[in-house]
Amino acid sequence: MPDITPQIKAEILSEALPYIQRFLDKTIVIKYGGNAMIDEELKDGFASDVVLLKLVGMNPVVVHGGGPQINDLLDRIGKKGEFIQGMRVTDAETMDVVEMVLGGHVNKEIVSLINKHGGKAVGLTGQDGHFIRAHKMMLKDDQGENNVDIGQVGEIEKIDPSIVMHLDAADFIPVIAPIGVDSTGESLNINADLVAGKLAEVLRAEKLILMTNTPGVLDKEGNLLTKLTARRIDELFADGTISGGMLPKISSALDAAKSGVNAVHIIDGRVKHALLLEVLTEQGVGTMIRAK
Repeated sequence: MPDITPQIKAEILSEALPYIQRFLDKTIVIKYGGNAMIDEELKDGFASDVVLLKLVGMNPVVVHGGGPQINDLLDRIGKKGEFIQGMRVTDAETMDVVEMVLGGHVNKEIVSLINKHGGKAVGLTGQDGHFIRAHKMMLKDDQGENNVDIGQVGEIEKIDPSIVMHLDAADFIPVIAPIGVDSTGESLNINADLVAGKLAEVLRAEKLILMTNTPGVLDKEGNLLTKLTARRIDELFADGTISGGMLPKISSALDAAKSGVNAVHIIDGRVKHALLLEVLTEQGVGTMIRAK
């Protein structure tokens, strides 16, 4: 990589100024997942990016997944993971693994990395104060009936934003594991994209950023679609371009955009400092979704 002169560095920093001004004191919800959670260099870069956004006056809120880590632990105990319509089938034994991985190891590691870079991160799950309330999700079968049981998987009823808002106001960075509770207090595994989307809605976030292992949303020829509207997304659902694990991600993004989140971005988390490129530069690194 060629040396960057001090002059070029100064120009790069000055170009970030209008974005820092535009997003001052704005909430940015970030769904953190994919390779960015596995590769050590990317993990470190993500944590430093989040701290930088906080230091220049934005309010980042991190919602994390942990699919690969859950799969690793399931493999170690000899249990095979199963997915239906992009959702993890979660029996009682799998739920124990989910709570151990998401609410324990992964959450604590992210908090530790952010704190190492000078941030003040606090780890939460939806069980804390029961701030993510949910009920059991039933998927539709081929006849459109809600009768596909996938275990302890939650559908969000409501999110109480007060605990997150208090942390933001006190200059903490919330790091949230996507585990909710039902009316009886039973834990439910919730797709992290859905939690991030709903949280962005209730916090009236300026941006929702979903990190993935792809350049963004791709058409059937593998070309990146840089901008999408609700109408175009409906077409991509109908012709099967969007399927599998992308279904909950795009549905969540679209719901957030329709509910007032100014811009939703699906970005490539394999790119170093993808978060800063999306927030502080004109180019961006993925697909932007708007309601219209």
